Amino acid sequence: MIRLENVCKSFRTPTGEKVVADNITMTFPRGLSIGLLGRNGAGKSTLMEMIAGQTSPDRGRVVRRGSISWPVGFSGSFHKDLSGAQNVRFVARVYGVDTDSLLDFVAEFADLGGHLHSPVRTYSSGMKSRLAFAVSIGIPFDTYLVDEVTSVGDAHFRGRSHAMLQYRLRNAGAIVVTHSLKQLRSLCDAAIILENGRLTFFDDPELAIASHKANLVD
Repeated sequence: MIRLENVCKSFRTPTGEKVVADNITMTFPRGLSIGLLGRNGAGKSTLMEMIAGQTSPDRGRVVRRGSISWPVGFSGSFHKDLSGAQNVRFVARVYGVDTDSLLDFVAEFADLGGHLHSPVRTYSSGMKSRLAFAVSIGIPFDTYLVDEVTSVGDAHFRGRSHAMLQYRLRNAGAIVVTHSLKQLRSLCDAAIILENGRLTFFDDPELAIASHKANLVD
């Protein structure tokens, strides 16, 4: 379960103040996959960062219950001088999962071959993305935070990523940011729209999609 309690967040920009969260209070039920829609620049990624604990709200608080992933596919925390395998083992120890099992999963899923034992600083952006997704999805969480992650890699890897995410969501919830309405329909049980710092919840993703499209033509 994730709950936002009177959460406020804004930024100063050259054109004035940008409000991401305007006193938001909302509960994200455990086990439900929820799509997050909004215009470009509405603050969806910032909201996800607050939920993940990577960014603090200006006011209010985020209450988390159960295990919650970091944004799936995020590679910014990898130590560049360590190999991919060493990074995987480090993450496994931090999250209390079996190191050998996670490494075996990542080796098979990311399909990096011998590069898995090379320093991450030698990886291309695509290789880092594959490693990051495999590590993220290789750990069973109660809730996954997903921000356009299955758009990385070639078509084959994207297909495998989407299928693995669907498999994990059989027994977990998620908050999903995606510009792909097809992906939202296939992954999400409900949806919310972020508009002008406010969140609106929809039990039916189709109603959220219709409202989001109307916002885009305003």
